Amino acid sequence: MKMIVNCGKKTFDLSTRTHIMGVINCTPDSFYSGSRRTRVDEAVAFGLQMAEDGADFLDVGGESSRPGSDPVSEQEELDRVLPVIQALSKSTDIPISIDTYKASIAEAALEAGALMINDISALRFDANMSSLAARYSCPVVLMHIKGRPKQMQKNPTYDDVVQEIFRYFEACIASAEQAGVKRQRLIVDPGIGFGKRLEHNYEIIRGLSRFQALNCPILIGASRKSLIQRVLDLPPEECVEGTIAIDTIAALNGAHILRVHDVKAARRAAAIADHYLQKRI
Repeated sequence: MKMIVNCGKKTFDLSTRTHIMGVINCTPDSFYSGSRRTRVDEAVAFGLQMAEDGADFLDVGGESSRPGSDPVSEQEELDRVLPVIQALSKSTDIPISIDTYKASIAEAALEAGALMINDISALRFDANMSSLAARYSCPVVLMHIKGRPKQMQKNPTYDDVVQEIFRYFEACIASAEQAGVKRQRLIVDPGIGFGKRLEHNYEIIRGLSRFQALNCPILIGASRKSLIQRVLDLPPEECVEGTIAIDTIAALNGAHILRVHDVKAARRAAAIADHYLQKRI
């Protein structure tokens, strides 16, 4: 089945190979210190290096959503991301995604050159986000989260985590379509680490093919997260090999996009997975 995503003038057939989204955290407090870029020039240089290393998308965020994190003001978030998006959009043709759940931030970012929205709330936290996405006709990542970042890891429970997330996506997709967002613009992200215990995350990866029935591309963001840290008993700074392992498994199980901190390593691992699956690389 073809999975086509249109970003501005670029069209991606996600069924031909696994695509890579590079993470640019314009924050001082993201969980992985190696991803933090608080200066505009550093963030832009980091993004351009990711583009050179093989990124298909660049995801720029100005508010950490790590477990226990507090939100920042809209002005602070704008100050962090807009100069980076403006500079990157003039320096590379790699599509830029804005990682936010706030409609005002998303709109400013789209006006500044972003072409995609990555919303951890699946358009639920801000009532204006669905109509904004419809108006701009841009791709949107709908992520599953149980609760909000501040309390999401306080005893999350599920009877069947894969089935519950599947039903959540069915409802979110229906809501987005009612607001005028076309299904072919939607990408689903099961939200590794967002209101999940260790084994919930592995159940999601094992059951990833279940989400193919939604007829939307699947994004996985597991890079250096706790599902790797806890198994290896290592800090995120030492989890690149574990990330390659889990991302390769995700690609083999049906992920179309891998959201990563280490683009070159992910690109090479995905090439092997794609060759195994007999995708064109």
